Amino acid sequence: MNIHNVDKKKIWLSSPHMSDEGYEMQYVQEAFDTNWVAPLGPNVNEFEKELAAKVGSEHGAALVSGTAAIHLALKAVGVGEGDIVLCQSLTFSATANPIIYQNATPVFIDSDYETWNMCSKALETAFEKYGDKIKAVLVVHLYGLSADMDKIMEICNKYNVPVIEDAAESLGAYYKGKHTGSFGKFGVFSFNGNKIITTSGGGMLVSDDEEKIKKVRFWSTQSREAARHYQHSELGFNYRMSNVVAGIGRGQLKVLEERVDKKKYIFEYYKREIGQLEGVKFMPINDWNEPNYWLSVMTLKGEVRPLDVMEALEKENIESRPVWKPMHMQPFFAEYDYIGSDVSEKLFENGVCLPSDTKMTDEDLERICSIIKELWK
Repeated sequence: MNIHNVDKKKIWLSSPHMSDEGYEMQYVQEAFDTNWVAPLGPNVNEFEKELAAKVGSEHGAALVSGTAAIHLALKAVGVGEGDIVLCQSLTFSATANPIIYQNATPVFIDSDYETWNMCSKALETAFEKYGDKIKAVLVVHLYGLSADMDKIMEICNKYNVPVIEDAAESLGAYYKGKHTGSFGKFGVFSFNGNKIITTSGGGMLVSDDEEKIKKVRFWSTQSREAARHYQHSELGFNYRMSNVVAGIGRGQLKVLEERVDKKKYIFEYYKREIGQLEGVKFMPINDWNEPNYWLSVMTLKGEVRPLDVMEALEKENIESRPVWKPMHMQPFFAEYDYIGSDVSEKLFENGVCLPSDTKMTDEDLERICSIIKELWK
């Protein structure tokens, strides 16, 4: 950090934003008052019901993270050693890591410019190449933009392969009027500190398959069977969300629409103020897509580069970030196959995530835009 910027107000990329009404504390206080501070309790059960209902799914399993949710979704669809999982390359490593937990093999799929998400043509090519070795498809709704689910579901249904939607970044986003995370066999949400709503840490797996969700809850509580003694016939995981954390989630869920509205306001502010600068393009908003605008992301073509923007903001105590580095470019995943062209690489190379904190004022936004505009002078 520059020593001259410590007195300047810090602006975060996306930080936790508790409700003004204090909804979260009401549920947390209730957990304390009733001594339900240990793992399970009423908040967990209710949060599962409320979140599933919100996104149009029948059932939910509240877990410690979105990563845990992806892991148990892969396990629930039967992914194991020697299986191939097709996975979007342009994402955070949490999408891909659980494939390795299951001793399966990831094959990374490129994005397209229309959605910034999984390219259906590259997906079709992967199916032609790997056929019945493919056990699941992991699609991501990046930065709150939905993937083109009709095309993806059509291909996966043709090959009878289950889809797991990583909707960690897209809670509150819609594809053709339907919530992201409700198209595939499973939908995954994250409540990490930087997400549109947060429980400090946590995740949720949703599905219409009641038996599978029951199984996930069982695995996530160390596969402990209903016996008087400790009985375990299957491998278990310590993945269940706590009752206190779930209380925060229930309170946050009440302000989800407010947060989406503010994120959209931020995006439109940037687009209006800096969208006309030479070489600047913003993430694609399609007519069938209602994003949650989790992060406002722009790409640059020309002399001003993403690093110039990030460093200029950093000097003023403002946080920004590069676009995710694609998985097929990561040292750990370099040995695995990648299908597509260079779309995800180009988005990484040219993209920058702008501050998208819902607590920002117009004054903050004006400050950010004026710093960026200076780079074009």
